[in-house]
Amino acid sequence: MTTHVVVMGVSGSGKTTVAEGIAERTGWIFAEADKFHPQANIDKMASGTPLTDEDRWPWLRDLAAWMAEHAARGEDTVITCSALKRSYRDVLRADVAALGGGHRVVFAHLHGSAELIADRLKGRKGHFMPASLLQSQIDTLEELAPDEDGVVLDLSADPQQLIDEAVADVAPGR
Repeated sequence: MTTHVVVMGVSGSGKTTVAEGIAERTGWIFAEADKFHPQANIDKMASGTPLTDEDRWPWLRDLAAWMAEHAARGEDTVITCSALKRSYRDVLRADVAALGGGHRVVFAHLHGSAELIADRLKGRKGHFMPASLLQSQIDTLEELAPDEDGVVLDLSADPQQLIDEAVADVAPGR
């Protein structure tokens, strides 16, 4: 059985910081989902245009395949991904679930106020996602449903506390 943690949330919520911390603590393989985007998606977002579902499906399938490849080798993973909609999370779960054998895809949702996230985005440098797209992500976000494996973390907490909480939920004993 393997575990695959998807650290999710809107842009600027701290996904990379928390995911890297989980990977460091657990020794699991880490990937930044932004690295899987085709250049057309990056250019679209950089120009201030939100992605559509059609833009996202191939990207999500690539992320799911990456997790499934590692699961098939018995390797646990941690990946960042906005995973804004339930249907997106369903795609991320599908390939790993198809392997059978009790593999787990669990979501760590970094949740917080739009004001806090907007303040963080103002200070962020070197990322293609402009702060102007934050509201479109907030509008798209569907909270984790009770039947989804995951934990909601208050992103106003210290990053180390968020990492501790996530690890306690997804990798007890680490």
